[in-house]
Amino acid sequence: MKKAVKILVIDDDPKVPWILSEGLSDDYEIISARDGDEGMEILAKDKPDLVLLDIKMPGKSGIEILENVKSFDKQLNVIMLSGHGDTKNIVKSIKKGASEFINKPFDVKEVEIHIQNALEKNRLQQELSKLRNELKAKSHYEELVGDNPGMIEVKSIIEQVAASELTVLIRGESGTGKEIVARLIHNLSDRKNESITKVNCAAIPRELLEAELFGYEKGAFTGAHKTKPGRFEIASKGTMFLDEIGDMPMELQSKLLQVLEQREFMRVGGVKTIKVDVRIVCATNRNLEKAIENKEFRDDLFYRLNEITINIPPLRERRDDIPLLVDHFLNKYNKLYKREVNSLSSKALKTIIDYDWPGNVRQLENLIKQIVVRNEEGIVYSFLENSDQKVTASSPNYTPPMEDGDYSLKKRVAKAVEFEEKNLIKNVLNKTNWNRRKAAELLGISYRSLLYKIKDYSISN
Repeated sequence: MKKAVKILVIDDDPKVPWILSEGLSDDYEIISARDGDEGMEILAKDKPDLVLLDIKMPGKSGIEILENVKSFDKQLNVIMLSGHGDTKNIVKSIKKGASEFINKPFDVKEVEIHIQNALEKNRLQQELSKLRNELKAKSHYEELVGDNPGMIEVKSIIEQVAASELTVLIRGESGTGKEIVARLIHNLSDRKNESITKVNCAAIPRELLEAELFGYEKGAFTGAHKTKPGRFEIASKGTMFLDEIGDMPMELQSKLLQVLEQREFMRVGGVKTIKVDVRIVCATNRNLEKAIENKEFRDDLFYRLNEITINIPPLRERRDDIPLLVDHFLNKYNKLYKREVNSLSSKALKTIIDYDWPGNVRQLENLIKQIVVRNEEGIVYSFLENSDQKVTASSPNYTPPMEDGDYSLKKRVAKAVEFEEKNLIKNVLNKTNWNRRKAAELLGISYRSLLYKIKDYSISN
């Protein structure tokens, strides 16, 4: 049975909704309100398809009510009913978002034509919005390249969960594209018109992370000269992306659990509870189950984060996607740098496919960028030779390079130590998938010392 179009008539004259109810066809259901306050109550409760609104009414004017209606639902079409010669208010109402206007007294058949026009306009707007969203989604999927079964499953889960409010945990090695997946979930969700706020839990010192996430009150600690909202407040109505969630300190995990369960928290030094409306997406390259065993991660937080899990396969497990990724990055950087490196030789491509790519897609992208910028395919071979040295350079038979005439034992030992230290740090970073906190623990040095050495030795992922 065809559903009737629901029309809300807001007019202080009771004859107007009666005339429309009697004169319009059975395709329309008329509900009425005598003033703006009653109209807004009905609007929230009955969710009409269209509003007919009188411009001149006692109390709130039609223009004020129009603004309230548009604030409630900016997509809802409103047709204004006006007396002859009310040109000034008609112009004002059109500027405020009214779809059309009808002069009183009106002919019911004329009103029906206006209603049909407004509904058709609304239908076309919805179709246009749908097409735009589909094109937007397609453009986002361009960054998530691959038709390997593992990647098809990733895309399928994204499509299933994006429109929900479920918390999503994205798991995968460093460089697999976890942030791309998080942004795709946001851009396909109902929150897409709001912002996505990213916090890297491993990049911010633990003593600052709480203030960064939850904000602080004036005077909460030395240097807190004014109240500052945290990232959760900034992200309200949108999406909060917590990257490297496995590196969040234990003392903050309980506070995050409260946000997940109750959508509320207190700023550092605060006593007032702040409520937020935010969708949470997390990512990690750590084995959280092992972290729970080691008492480094709360099991109750893990179960709360684990409502939906997306596992992104490493590049070595989807080698069939590598040619697609190579073409994608060649096109991307050819456009960016105005080059014409259209393809690689079959030998170079096979070499790339056979490599294990510990840095995954990010590492491959960096290589293709260099090839395009320098227009030199041979970079593939030198890159892989250097990569192999990362494993073999610390062998007992290795002798560090020596400048002509440099026979000083002290200098030679210092260079050997420096070279060994640099390569050991590289190996441990690769072993931990660039989890710098874990790497610092394995190396037996502080997190800050590791960051300094990475910078000093120009070590890159």
